Amino acid sequence: MVSSRVMLVLLLFGYVMVASAGNFYQDFDITWGDGRGKILNNGGLLTLNLDKASGSGFQSRNEYLFGKIDMQLKLVPGNSAGTVTAYYLSSKGSTWDEIDFEFLGNLSGDPYILHTNVFSQGKGNREQQFYLWFDPTADFHTYSILWNPQRIVFSVDGTPIREFKNLESNGVPFPKNQPMRIYSSLWNADDWATRGGLIKTDWSQAPFTASYRNFNANACVWSNGASSCGTGSSANNDKNWLSEELDSTSAQRLQWVQNNYMIYNYCTDKKRFPQGLPPECNMS
Repeated sequence: MVSSRVMLVLLLFGYVMVASAGNFYQDFDITWGDGRGKILNNGGLLTLNLDKASGSGFQSRNEYLFGKIDMQLKLVPGNSAGTVTAYYLSSKGSTWDEIDFEFLGNLSGDPYILHTNVFSQGKGNREQQFYLWFDPTADFHTYSILWNPQRIVFSVDGTPIREFKNLESNGVPFPKNQPMRIYSSLWNADDWATRGGLIKTDWSQAPFTASYRNFNANACVWSNGASSCGTGSSANNDKNWLSEELDSTSAQRLQWVQNNYMIYNYCTDKKRFPQGLPPECNMS
């Protein structure tokens, strides 16, 4: 059950629970790219494009405080080396919170790298990276963020790949007070993205395109006029995600991904942290 303390916070700060099966016209604004971002198919499809002059990006109209966010992406196909498709939640300000998916492009035939990170109060450095067990350019796949007061879970097609728990009682900051928007962008990062910047973007392959569909948010949305969380029809009143945790099957799937597809974990990088690993790395 959702704790009374969490519900009180949501009530006091004016969050209203919504379930949104998205239409891109209603839920998002294309914020940059000079026409390189497009909403198509009556709002059912969004595409971002990158060429030598510019990339493009969009953001959600709503701000969220806790939620279960799903988006289907089809990544840049072919030789995408040097390109990055970023999909993330973020607040504003110098002590911002952020929950990141970033997809680092590749040479044709090489796997994409899925880069994840969690920022709290402006501090990140919590990177984990993975290969995927499928070709993310051949079709759409679902990338999900579960964010509740106890944990953040990154999932791909329903399989959890990473869990970041709330360990504030042990002095580890956790994103819980700042509303965050959804952002995505497609941009050129050939100074670092592919093999540390050794492989540059092949502009003869441009324009590069990433595609989005089937956005869904079951979440608490900031609304100045709202005074409750969880009101409305029963279809919009599913609050299970506010206390959701990994069951034994999901925990096994998480371990399978981390054993077989994780290629970098900050919690094992002792050279990077010579004074000792971050405290959450030593806690279950």
